[in-house]
Amino acid sequence: MPVPGRSFFDLSHTIEHGMTTLPGLDAPVICDYLSREASRTRYAPGTEFHIGRIDMIANTGTYVDAPFHRYADGIDIADLPIDALADLPAVVVRAVDLAGRGIGPERFRGLEVGGRAVLVHTGWDQHWRTPGYATGFPFLTGDAAAYLADQGAVLVGIDSINIDDMDDGRRPVHTELLGRGIPIAEHLCHLGAVPDHGLRFFAVPAKVRGMGTFPVRAFAMLGD
Repeated sequence: MPVPGRSFFDLSHTIEHGMTTLPGLDAPVICDYLSREASRTRYAPGTEFHIGRIDMIANTGTYVDAPFHRYADGIDIADLPIDALADLPAVVVRAVDLAGRGIGPERFRGLEVGGRAVLVHTGWDQHWRTPGYATGFPFLTGDAAAYLADQGAVLVGIDSINIDDMDDGRRPVHTELLGRGIPIAEHLCHLGAVPDHGLRFFAVPAKVRGMGTFPVRAFAMLGD
Protein backbone atom coordinates (compact mmCIF):
# COMPACT_ATOMS: atom_id res chain seq x y z
CA MET A 1 0.00 0.00 0.00
CA PRO A 2 1.50 3.40 -0.93
CA VAL A 3 2.83 5.49 1.96
CA PRO A 4 1.50 9.07 1.84
CA GLY A 5 4.27 11.61 1.30
CA ARG A 6 6.78 9.07 -0.03
CA SER A 7 7.88 8.17 -3.53
CA PHE A 8 9.98 5.12 -4.35
CA PHE A 9 12.29 4.69 -7.35
CA ASP A 10 13.43 1.22 -8.37
CA LEU A 11 17.07 1.45 -9.45
CA SER A 12 17.65 -2.26 -10.12
CA HIS A 13 17.73 -4.38 -13.23
CA THR A 14 15.53 -7.48 -13.24
CA ILE A 15 17.42 -10.78 -13.03
CA GLU A 16 16.16 -13.13 -15.73
CA HIS A 17 17.03 -16.61 -16.92
CA GLY A 18 19.84 -16.56 -19.46
CA MET A 19 20.68 -12.87 -19.26
CA THR A 20 24.32 -11.77 -19.33
CA THR A 21 25.58 -9.09 -16.95
CA LEU A 22 29.31 -9.20 -17.69
CA PRO A 23 30.71 -10.57 -20.96
CA GLY A 24 32.37 -13.94 -20.53
CA LEU A 25 30.67 -14.74 -17.23
CA ASP A 26 27.87 -17.26 -16.89
CA ALA A 27 24.24 -16.20 -17.13
CA PRO A 28 21.83 -17.19 -14.35
CA VAL A 29 19.82 -20.39 -14.67
CA ILE A 30 16.35 -19.97 -13.16
CA CYS A 31 14.15 -23.05 -13.00
CA ASP A 32 11.76 -25.08 -10.88
CA TYR A 33 13.06 -26.98 -7.89
CA LEU A 34 9.50 -28.09 -7.18
CA SER A 35 6.90 -27.31 -9.83
CA ARG A 36 3.28 -26.62 -8.97
CA GLU A 37 2.27 -29.78 -10.78
CA ALA A 38 4.72 -31.92 -8.83
CA SER A 39 3.76 -30.28 -5.54
CA ARG A 40 0.15 -31.48 -5.80
CA THR A 41 1.21 -34.95 -4.71
CA ARG A 42 2.51 -33.53 -1.41
CA TYR A 43 -0.48 -31.48 -0.28
CA ALA A 44 -4.23 -31.71 0.12
CA PRO A 45 -6.40 -31.56 -3.02
CA GLY A 46 -6.52 -28.03 -4.41
CA THR A 47 -3.32 -26.98 -2.62
CA GLU A 48 -0.12 -26.38 -4.55
CA PHE A 49 3.16 -24.47 -4.11
CA HIS A 50 6.11 -23.48 -6.23
CA ILE A 51 9.74 -23.63 -5.07
CA GLY A 52 12.19 -22.03 -7.49
CA ARG A 53 15.88 -22.56 -7.98
CA ILE A 54 18.55 -20.18 -9.24
CA ASP A 55 22.16 -20.88 -10.14
CA MET A 56 24.12 -17.67 -10.69
CA ILE A 57 27.43 -16.00 -10.15
CA ALA A 58 27.52 -13.22 -7.56
CA ASN A 59 28.09 -10.52 -10.21
CA THR A 60 24.59 -10.72 -11.63
CA GLY A 61 22.19 -7.85 -12.24
CA THR A 62 22.49 -4.83 -9.94
CA TYR A 63 24.89 -5.66 -7.12
CA VAL A 64 26.99 -4.31 -4.28
CA ASP A 65 30.72 -4.92 -3.78
CA ALA A 66 32.10 -5.35 -0.26
CA PRO A 67 35.81 -4.92 0.57
CA PHE A 68 36.30 -8.73 0.37
CA HIS A 69 35.68 -8.50 -3.38
CA ARG A 70 39.08 -6.81 -3.73
CA TYR A 71 40.89 -7.67 -0.49
CA ALA A 72 41.28 -11.13 1.06
CA ASP A 73 41.20 -9.63 4.56
CA GLY A 74 38.30 -7.24 3.85
CA ILE A 75 34.82 -7.69 5.28
CA ASP A 76 32.43 -9.72 3.18
CA ILE A 77 28.79 -9.18 2.25
CA ALA A 78 27.58 -10.82 5.48
CA ASP A 79 29.61 -8.43 7.63
CA LEU A 80 28.62 -5.22 5.88
CA PRO A 81 26.49 -3.40 8.48
CA ILE A 82 22.93 -2.61 7.47
CA ASP A 83 23.50 1.09 8.14
CA ALA A 84 26.21 1.07 5.44
CA LEU A 85 23.63 0.01 2.85
CA ALA A 86 20.20 1.23 3.94
CA ASP A 87 18.50 4.58 4.52
CA LEU A 88 21.54 6.50 3.32
CA PRO A 89 21.18 10.17 2.38
CA ALA A 90 22.04 10.30 -1.29
CA VAL A 91 23.07 12.72 -4.00
CA VAL A 92 22.74 12.00 -7.72
CA VAL A 93 25.60 13.37 -9.80
CA ARG A 94 24.84 13.94 -13.47
CA ALA A 95 27.51 12.81 -15.92
CA VAL A 96 25.58 12.40 -19.15
CA ASP A 97 27.43 15.13 -21.06
CA LEU A 98 30.94 13.68 -20.99
CA ALA A 99 33.51 14.70 -23.58
CA GLY A 100 35.41 11.47 -22.88
CA ARG A 101 34.80 8.34 -20.82
CA GLY A 102 36.58 9.09 -17.56
CA ILE A 103 34.69 10.94 -14.80
CA GLY A 104 37.22 12.90 -12.76
CA PRO A 105 37.07 14.66 -9.39
CA GLU A 106 36.00 17.96 -10.95
CA ARG A 107 32.55 16.45 -11.51
CA PHE A 108 32.06 16.20 -7.72
CA ARG A 109 33.69 19.37 -6.48
CA GLY A 110 31.26 21.80 -4.88
CA LEU A 111 28.76 19.03 -4.14
CA GLU A 112 27.87 17.80 -0.66
CA VAL A 113 29.06 14.19 -0.78
CA GLY A 114 30.22 13.63 2.81
CA GLY A 115 28.10 11.09 4.66
CA ARG A 116 26.14 10.35 1.48
CA ALA A 117 25.68 7.66 -1.10
CA VAL A 118 26.98 9.19 -4.33
CA LEU A 119 25.05 7.85 -7.32
CA VAL A 120 26.60 8.67 -10.70
CA HIS A 121 24.07 9.02 -13.50
CA THR A 122 25.65 8.45 -16.92
CA GLY A 123 22.62 7.16 -18.79
CA TRP A 124 24.55 4.05 -19.82
CA ASP A 125 21.80 1.78 -18.50
CA GLN A 126 19.98 2.42 -21.80
CA HIS A 127 22.42 -0.11 -23.32
CA TRP A 128 21.60 -2.87 -20.81
CA ARG A 129 21.54 -6.33 -22.42
CA THR A 130 22.94 -5.05 -25.71
CA PRO A 131 26.50 -5.55 -27.08
CA GLY A 132 27.11 -1.83 -26.59
CA TYR A 133 26.77 -2.08 -22.82
CA ALA A 134 30.29 -3.50 -22.50
CA THR A 135 32.09 -1.10 -24.85
CA GLY A 136 32.84 2.60 -24.57
CA PHE A 137 31.16 2.90 -21.19
CA PRO A 138 31.85 5.76 -18.73
CA PHE A 139 33.77 5.11 -15.51
CA LEU A 140 35.28 6.94 -12.55
CA THR A 141 38.97 7.79 -12.46
CA GLY A 142 41.20 6.84 -9.57
CA ASP A 143 41.51 10.52 -8.65
CA ALA A 144 37.71 10.78 -8.47
CA ALA A 145 37.57 7.77 -6.15
CA ALA A 146 40.25 9.26 -3.89
CA TYR A 147 38.39 12.58 -3.81
CA LEU A 148 35.09 10.96 -2.86
CA ALA A 149 36.76 8.88 -0.16
CA ASP A 150 38.58 11.94 1.23
CA GLN A 151 35.30 13.87 1.28
CA GLY A 152 33.57 11.16 3.29
CA ALA A 153 31.27 9.46 0.76
CA VAL A 154 29.81 6.33 2.35
CA LEU A 155 28.82 4.44 -0.83
CA VAL A 156 29.43 5.09 -4.52
CA GLY A 157 27.24 3.75 -7.30
CA ILE A 158 27.09 4.01 -11.08
CA ASP A 159 24.66 3.01 -13.83
CA SER A 160 27.26 1.51 -16.17
CA ILE A 161 28.89 -1.90 -16.45
CA ASN A 162 31.83 -1.08 -14.21
CA ILE A 163 32.89 1.80 -11.99
CA ASP A 164 36.45 1.21 -13.25
CA ASP A 165 37.90 1.25 -16.74
CA MET A 166 37.97 -2.49 -17.51
CA ASP A 167 41.05 -1.95 -19.68
CA ASP A 168 42.96 -0.95 -16.54
CA GLY A 169 43.92 -4.14 -14.72
CA ARG A 170 44.84 -2.18 -11.58
CA ARG A 171 41.16 -1.34 -10.99
CA PRO A 172 42.05 1.90 -9.14
CA VAL A 173 38.48 2.80 -8.14
CA HIS A 174 37.71 -0.58 -6.58
CA THR A 175 41.15 -0.52 -4.97
CA GLU A 176 40.64 2.94 -3.46
CA LEU A 177 37.02 2.72 -2.35
CA LEU A 178 36.95 -0.86 -1.09
CA GLY A 179 40.34 -0.34 0.53
CA ARG A 180 38.75 2.41 2.59
CA GLY A 181 35.66 0.40 3.44
CA ILE A 182 33.30 2.15 1.02
CA PRO A 183 30.83 -0.20 -0.73
CA ILE A 184 30.29 0.08 -4.48
CA ALA A 185 26.99 -0.39 -6.34
CA GLU A 186 27.21 -1.22 -10.05
CA HIS A 187 24.63 -1.64 -12.82
CA LEU A 188 22.16 0.81 -11.34
CA CYS A 189 19.39 2.04 -13.62
CA HIS A 190 16.68 4.71 -13.97
CA LEU A 191 18.75 7.40 -12.23
CA GLY A 192 17.50 9.86 -14.82
CA ALA A 193 14.05 9.66 -13.21
CA VAL A 194 15.10 10.68 -9.71
CA PRO A 195 15.87 14.15 -8.30
CA ASP A 196 19.41 15.18 -7.43
CA HIS A 197 18.78 15.68 -3.71
CA GLY A 198 16.41 14.73 -0.89
CA LEU A 199 16.78 10.99 -1.45
CA ARG A 200 17.41 8.04 0.84
CA PHE A 201 19.18 5.11 -0.84
CA PHE A 202 18.89 1.39 -0.09
CA ALA A 203 20.94 -1.49 -1.56
CA VAL A 204 20.80 -4.44 0.84
CA PRO A 205 21.89 -7.92 -0.30
CA ALA A 206 21.11 -11.26 1.31
CA LYS A 207 23.43 -11.95 4.25
CA VAL A 208 25.76 -14.43 2.55
CA ARG A 209 29.04 -15.46 4.14
CA GLY A 210 32.16 -15.63 1.97
CA MET A 211 30.92 -13.37 -0.82
CA GLY A 212 32.48 -10.08 -1.86
CA THR A 213 29.64 -9.23 -4.22
CA PHE A 214 25.92 -10.00 -4.26
CA PRO A 215 22.79 -8.80 -6.11
CA VAL A 216 20.57 -6.20 -4.44
CA ARG A 217 17.17 -4.59 -4.91
CA ALA A 218 18.50 -1.05 -5.06
CA PHE A 219 15.98 1.75 -4.66
CA ALA A 220 15.68 5.36 -3.61
CA MET A 221 13.01 6.92 -1.44
CA LEU A 222 11.92 10.54 -1.58
CA GLY A 223 9.98 11.98 1.34
CA ASP A 224 9.66 11.46 5.09
